[in-house]
Amino acid sequence: MLPPFIVLDPLIGDWLREDIGRGDRSTMGIFPKGNAPDGRAVWVAKADGVIAGIPIASRVFQLLDGTVSFEAIAQEGQSVKAGQAIAEIRGSLATLLMGERVALNLAMPLSGIATLTAQYVQAIAHTSTRLVDTRKTTPGMRILEKYATYIGGAINHRYGLDDAVMLKDNHIAAAGGITAAVNLVREHIPFTTAIEVETESIIQVKEAIRLNLDVIMLDNMPLAMMQEAIALIRHSSPRTKIEASGNITLETIASVANLGVDYISTSAMVTRSPWLDISMRISSSPN
Repeated sequence: MLPPFIVLDPLIGDWLREDIGRGDRSTMGIFPKGNAPDGRAVWVAKADGVIAGIPIASRVFQLLDGTVSFEAIAQEGQSVKAGQAIAEIRGSLATLLMGERVALNLAMPLSGIATLTAQYVQAIAHTSTRLVDTRKTTPGMRILEKYATYIGGAINHRYGLDDAVMLKDNHIAAAGGITAAVNLVREHIPFTTAIEVETESIIQVKEAIRLNLDVIMLDNMPLAMMQEAIALIRHSSPRTKIEASGNITLETIASVANLGVDYISTSAMVTRSPWLDISMRISSSPN
């Protein structure tokens, strides 16, 4: 869901201060007396894609000037075509010019993430497997990048290390094995906290099954090994959810989903997504 603005406003404020600095010299030079007239701007998609970040972009302008009107023409999660109008903004030309770059720099990458996410989701739409994001996000942008994957049709994995327990290969190595790691963790976490363990072999899967875990991750396994692991888990621990991860691409995701895993996690939606190009066209007349 969209993070509340009590969380987003400080971030947006920092981004505006970064861009504006000691003042927008271009706009202040055009309107040195602060008498900028009202105007109108239209956002136009320059490529096909899925729109995300419109409410956040709107907030950029509202923080600069509460009288600005930002009307979404395309809604969050809507597919648009190149040349299609996305939003219409009305207000002081100084505000429109000052907020343009920050607003677009948020909407374009978020729309790019949503666009690629939607492609991954469509590739497994014939199955019951759900697409899941990861913590491979840009520092400071995780809350928005994960929002964009959600808009594209994925569901969120952990937001942070405090969300749940995920014991990966390095945790297992540090603890001396899967069983040791799980037993140590269970001594210190609330009983409501889910535990997930990463496995890379059938031997590890069998060990994980005996621990009555919430989720077992099958990491970087060949399809044949993954199929064997799924059969073992479904037979011996039917309540345990199964997550597949590692080297998931648009070309391979369907073959993994066809095996019957509950979740497929990948960072690709964030790490491999190009920005969706959007332009702002401004006119001096508000009409």
